[in-house]
Amino acid sequence: MKVPGDILLEGCGSITDLNCTVKSNGFSNLRGGTTRSAGGATTTVSSAAAFMTAVTGHAKKTIYLDGLIVPPPRPQIRNNTSIIGLGKKAHLTGNGLGVQKASNVIIRNIAIGGIADADAISAKTSNNVWVDHCEFWSDTNHGVGYYDGLVDVTLGSSYVTISYNYFHHHYKAPLVGGDPAFTHEHYFITYHHNWFRNISTHTPALRFSEAHVYNNYYADIFAQGAHTCSGVQALIEYNVFRNVKEAISSYGKVIPEDSPNTSPDGDYGLDRFANEGFNDFGGVLSNITVVGTMTSVPYRFTCTKLKDVIKVVKRDSELSKI
Repeated sequence: MKVPGDILLEGCGSITDLNCTVKSNGFSNLRGGTTRSAGGATTTVSSAAAFMTAVTGHAKKTIYLDGLIVPPPRPQIRNNTSIIGLGKKAHLTGNGLGVQKASNVIIRNIAIGGIADADAISAKTSNNVWVDHCEFWSDTNHGVGYYDGLVDVTLGSSYVTISYNYFHHHYKAPLVGGDPAFTHEHYFITYHHNWFRNISTHTPALRFSEAHVYNNYYADIFAQGAHTCSGVQALIEYNVFRNVKEAISSYGKVIPEDSPNTSPDGDYGLDRFANEGFNDFGGVLSNITVVGTMTSVPYRFTCTKLKDVIKVVKRDSELSKI
């Protein structure tokens, strides 16, 4: 259920207020939701060794990151874990985070950049995951295959919200549903108030999922904006597009700028469904080959007015704005 008006944030005045309670919005708030691991251990870490010790195990825990950390390859985030950066200096580089077979995971206010040969964050076979107010980037100098995704949600992960993040200078940003073997584990995912800038595609790329994409700001997207294929129903509404080659698409064919694995016969994925609500396309074209039936979502959400989306997203998708 959409609640018209300006965005309503639930939170606290300071990220260092350890007693504040913050709730996610969207699909991650269903089926048990994401909670701030109340009653669990609270740790502040500033080194890779301390971080790896803190994330161990499934007990409730909140981990505060202070400064630059270079973790070892693919630290695994388990159940009931909140990882929150302090201020504007919480930064992971070298290796990203893996959310593997986990539930109730929150990742907020962290900059993750320059992760080669792996995703900045990957969620696999996990549920109730919230990624919020983070910054993700690499560069576009190394070619399309050098970096992997920024936030990829695969292997049946579901009930995920990606909100208030800044994705920039990358070829392929967020992906949902990369493996057709998990089509029976239907993905439910929300993207809202993200800023996608100077990206080729995957903003997001959606497969085998039900997705709600609203109040995002797309700028300087040089291939595709939101793209659906292979078993998707998506509701895409109240987004703003500026200097985007193609705002919304639902066909199976890979375009040359998107992938080195191009084929005149398509990308081996079938056309799937998208339903667009009100959007500000800024003169950009869309290519929706099949209109979908997803016209509502099973949760309440507060929608920023279209005229305010750019201002709100650019203002609030920065670090330390939680």
